[in-house]
Amino acid sequence: MAETPQDPAVPESQAVPAERGPRHRGNTGSHERKESGDTKKQKSFWRELPLLIVVALVLSFLLQTFIARVYLIPSESMEPTLHGCPGCTGDRIVVEKLSYRFQEPRPGDVIVFKGPDSWSTGYVSTRSDNVVIRGIQEVGSLVGLVPPDENDLVKRVIAVGGQTVECCDDQGRVLVDGKPLDEPYIKMDFPFTPGVLTCETEMKSGRCFGPVTVPEGHVWVMGDNRSNSADSRYHVGDENQGTIPLDNVIGKARMIVLPPGRWGMIDSPEIQTS
Repeated sequence: MAETPQDPAVPESQAVPAERGPRHRGNTGSHERKESGDTKKQKSFWRELPLLIVVALVLSFLLQTFIARVYLIPSESMEPTLHGCPGCTGDRIVVEKLSYRFQEPRPGDVIVFKGPDSWSTGYVSTRSDNVVIRGIQEVGSLVGLVPPDENDLVKRVIAVGGQTVECCDDQGRVLVDGKPLDEPYIKMDFPFTPGVLTCETEMKSGRCFGPVTVPEGHVWVMGDNRSNSADSRYHVGDENQGTIPLDNVIGKARMIVLPPGRWGMIDSPEIQTS
């Protein structure tokens, strides 16, 4: 009697169908786990985003309060060193705040300072009358997104506390403690003609002022555009004799960052003669 054929044993190497099922199920599980991981990462990112924004704002506040801040030059009073004019896009400068925490400004430095009351006559607040919008502007100012609501000015230090400043010598130069200054940055000034238009003639030159002794803890400042700068010379009648208290000094102007064609360091030469 012929033997009933038995199902032959299938070699393990040929057990393809048996192997495909579990492998396919394993891939599906891995794909599902990957999708689940991506979803968790996305959720984690959106949960962390508010914290990242807060950290960025805090860092911006600390940087601009204690290290440096960018200011816009709005007028031509510091031409040609710094460009600016009403209605146009002036230079944007980096004002560094650390140096003057350890030392005082010296003659030749270009500084940004908060104008004393007598310098701020006619200053109009940039804040909105709307309480909510004004609050947003104040917060924006803290992190550098909105300019501070104060009359910030930029000038060059000419004399410091204890020094006496005046103009002019027989060549029309500014004198500090009786010694003439070398000021290579001045390109525009009032006319001064020896024997014709000086500080001794009946009609005096517009350069003439002083003498003024700068109080301790103050600085005397002037614009590089001498014929178009309402600086210390124009405020000698105020409580500070036109000088700026050191407490009002915000920082030292270090460099021009915009526009790109004007990028560069701001020169602060030693202007005092020996």
